[in-house]
Amino acid sequence: NNNALAFQTLKAAIQANPTANPLFHSDRGFQYTSYGFAKMLEAQGMEQSMSRVGRCIDNGPMEGFWGKLKAERYNLKKHYPSFQDLKNDIEDYIRFYNLVRPQRKFDGLTPSEFRLLAA
Repeated sequence: NNNALAFQTLKAAIQANPTANPLFHSDRGFQYTSYGFAKMLEAQGMEQSMSRVGRCIDNGPMEGFWGKLKAERYNLKKHYPSFQDLKNDIEDYIRFYNLVRPQRKFDGLTPSEFRLLAA
């Protein structure tokens, strides 16, 4: 964890998607709460979302998803010939997770099916 890595990653994302202004969600790590990082987000027109102070459970859903992705996909491969291969695998898993993978918490429905029923 360091400011340089956080700043470089954000700069690379902005350069790759110069017209995007997504919501940026993070924990309350010092690199994400720094003045310089906030200014970078502001300059890009991005809104920042963080867990509340003392409420680490706010990140629970995303931490759970990343844990599943690592266990069900990344840890099975561990090596990717290129960044693009890793990116493609993550994108494939997100599609699989949302459209194919049944969830016990949704009574065996996929997240997409559950959202359709809730609409």
